[in-house]
Amino acid sequence: MRHMGDVLAGIHATWEFDTDSVLIRFERGIRTPKLFQSLRERRVPHAALSSVTLTPGKRGTVVLHAVPRPGADPLVEAAAGQLKDGCDPYRLVLPAERETLAEYYADELRARLGPDATEPAERFLVAAPEAPMQFKAYDGRAGFDGQRVSFRWFWTGASTAKWKAGDQTFPVTELSGVEWRSPEAFEGYLRLVPRGLENAAPEPARSGGGAGLVTDPGAVRCPHPMTPRPSRADQDPAAVVFGLGYGPVHESLPFAAAVLESVRRNHSAAAVPAAVLASAGRRDPADIAERIRHLGELHLAGLVTDDEFSAKKAQLLAEL
Repeated sequence: MRHMGDVLAGIHATWEFDTDSVLIRFERGIRTPKLFQSLRERRVPHAALSSVTLTPGKRGTVVLHAVPRPGADPLVEAAAGQLKDGCDPYRLVLPAERETLAEYYADELRARLGPDATEPAERFLVAAPEAPMQFKAYDGRAGFDGQRVSFRWFWTGASTAKWKAGDQTFPVTELSGVEWRSPEAFEGYLRLVPRGLENAAPEPARSGGGAGLVTDPGAVRCPHPMTPRPSRADQDPAAVVFGLGYGPVHESLPFAAAVLESVRRNHSAAAVPAAVLASAGRRDPADIAERIRHLGELHLAGLVTDDEFSAKKAQLLAEL
């Protein structure tokens, strides 16, 4: 880049280029897509990108498009290809007279793509929208406090099956993923996937778009049979359904992304101690040192929190 802090202003957003990332700031206004207004700004590390393109747009514009790596952004993962071009947070629309400048920045970004740019990311590299958050669906109100998802049913919209089940609370530790079908499609919904039901068939996609089923690839499968999920979201107490004016994209999609990120983070944290303690019966100092080194690598990679690292390191040292 020319220097840290360079800014490229487009329609609805500006991109600020840093040495290792791009800060995307979205404008606020009646013509700006509501999803952009909801997101406000996002910092995208260069390591989260797989490619960069510059193509002609509509009515005298060009489009700078940074494509994220699969698995790098929880918002994109939750959307699962259902976002329209106008709501894609990685597209910067510019007047055609800025094409030369846009091409310069496109080339600079391409030069900073990592060697694994074409590979799926092992963890989320772009931050998810922050909890707490909530939105109003057709049959209930969904809330997320960062640790638990809650559904509170409306008597005017909830099915008999949901009323019989009662209001629901789902700790993220008991979830393996999220399904989000855009409210702009036919019969949209947000549906949680409890652990142990990852392989249960979701509701078939119908005309108008398919659901995005996103689960944690490292989730622990439940060893015993469980009750199959209802085939329809309006009958499933682990789902809320959308409708005209209910569960809009700018509310329900960031919600789904935040839940998905929390699910992945909790599963990663839970898996680390089991891996570190796999050979806990041995007390060989060299083995303990190797396990502490491995724990340190996980900590540097962001897969273990500071508190988890300190506690587990102390536990390992106590085995000497």
